[in-house]
Amino acid sequence: MSLADKVLVVNNDLPIRTDSPVHSGKVRSVYWLTEADSRRLIEEKGYDVAADAPLAIMVISDRISAFECIWHGEGGVKGVPGKGAALNAISNHWFKLFREQGLADSHILDIPHPFVWIVQKAKPVMIEAICRQYITGSMWRSYAKGEREFCGIQIADDLKKDQKLPELLITPSTKGILSGIPGVPEVDDVNITRDDIVNNYEAFHFRSKEDIQQYEKLLQEGFDVISTELEKLDQVFVDTKFEFGYVTDASGTEKLIYMDEVGTPDSSRIWDGPSYRDGKVVENSKEVFRQELLNHFPDPDILLNKERMEERYALARDNVLPEALLMKVSDTYVGIAEKITGEKLTLSENPKAEIIEILREQYSLID
Repeated sequence: MSLADKVLVVNNDLPIRTDSPVHSGKVRSVYWLTEADSRRLIEEKGYDVAADAPLAIMVISDRISAFECIWHGEGGVKGVPGKGAALNAISNHWFKLFREQGLADSHILDIPHPFVWIVQKAKPVMIEAICRQYITGSMWRSYAKGEREFCGIQIADDLKKDQKLPELLITPSTKGILSGIPGVPEVDDVNITRDDIVNNYEAFHFRSKEDIQQYEKLLQEGFDVISTELEKLDQVFVDTKFEFGYVTDASGTEKLIYMDEVGTPDSSRIWDGPSYRDGKVVENSKEVFRQELLNHFPDPDILLNKERMEERYALARDNVLPEALLMKVSDTYVGIAEKITGEKLTLSENPKAEIIEILREQYSLID
């Protein structure tokens, strides 16, 4: 098999039985199962969910996005080898630790293949919660321009780039476009304050004001679990994004859970510890890819300037990236996944064929 065959790029064309259109995002595609198949799997597999809970097959890809574009490489390699399996393996590892340490469950019910999750439908909390332990990236750029208040929180005047913050900073933003909330613009991914959430908790789809404290507790504890484990590997957990939702278990109890992915190179910044102590930032996250792109093109302003979006789209569409660049990014993803899980990450020879066979033979989801 060629390298291109090992990369799963198109993941929304699998012959999975479904009554609904496949939802395909930048990285994952979601297949909502028929009501009959959901009920059958819940009974056959003993999933701890309500008997009528809608289930979905979530298939990750090796596509890679940056600067709001999807990128591709030479030789027909239209993604990053190992990226999808690495993201899933890392999330699986953290979700398992969260359960073992009594934090909360996730939306994942089963893992049939390294690229595949079987998930239950959750009612999402409409917040993307960013936890920051170091000042870097967009926060540093705003700070350097004189900004001192972030999501209603005042921070000190004398901070340096990439410095550790005195305490974990939670800087939430909206998930999707929310309307009718005083002082919150009707645009996606806009920063909000804790007061915004407390005063409008129903608009953010919290069941009660008390659940806000539970959400904050899960943020802090989830961050601490990952940070502590990464510290054992001499890696620095810089910042990350968490998402939450509500599900109902088999006993009828509604509970707040973690959803999406957690602690991955796509949703987090992770720095190499020894390098950081030597005064140098070495990324073990998607920031590696962003920096490679900025160095690869002669006019990086196209990637940074939102007023040049048409040029940026053309750049991504019309340029194939060198295989060596994609493999460097692959090494980052695979390397940090193997560090975190302590296991060798094996690339599928033909992931699409493997997924189809497993879902047909073991789950009877393909005719």
